[in-house]
Amino acid sequence: MFCAATGFAGTPNVGTGRFEPERLVPVENAGRIKVHFNADRSEQLPWTFTPQQKFVTVLPGETSLAFYTAKNNSDKDIIGIATYNVTPDRIAPYFSKVECFCFEEQRLLAGEEVDMPLLFFIDKDILDDPACRNVEDVVLSYTFFRARRNDQGQLEPDAAEDVVQNSLGFGGYEHAPKAETRTLAKQSNPASSSTS
Repeated sequence: MFCAATGFAGTPNVGTGRFEPERLVPVENAGRIKVHFNADRSEQLPWTFTPQQKFVTVLPGETSLAFYTAKNNSDKDIIGIATYNVTPDRIAPYFSKVECFCFEEQRLLAGEEVDMPLLFFIDKDILDDPACRNVEDVVLSYTFFRARRNDQGQLEPDAAEDVVQNSLGFGGYEHAPKAETRTLAKQSNPASSSTS
């Protein structure tokens, strides 16, 4: 949630109130930004996953529609979850998704192939950021994972935590233990939790 609201570590903004009509007006005298599309998938997920276009060029404030294609190559129905990031990471606060297949899990039937849309824009506030003045190329990367249910019954990527963090662009950061891990540690060692 924090990363999606702030653009931290290359996480594009989602649902942050940046979608007012006056924000979605292309800045005609600005330079175009080339957005490249990347698609990866976990080895445990028997899908093919590819962008339908290699790149698009957009003006700040201009909305753009892109598509990815996913195909379930197995004989079983599978739920997948996509993680994403954008590089260079300094562009993330300005990269906003209006609609994206990554907002929800994707269930593909055995052998099913689907087109998955992405509607995005680069906020025109990027033009006021000195750190982004020379940004002409951006890479939007997705990684699809097989989904699993965690102890709370929520779907999450079925992969090691470091693999998921790398796919999100957080590989180089130190992470605090997950809340579930802290709770289990307190339950297994009640003496340490009473002293804190």
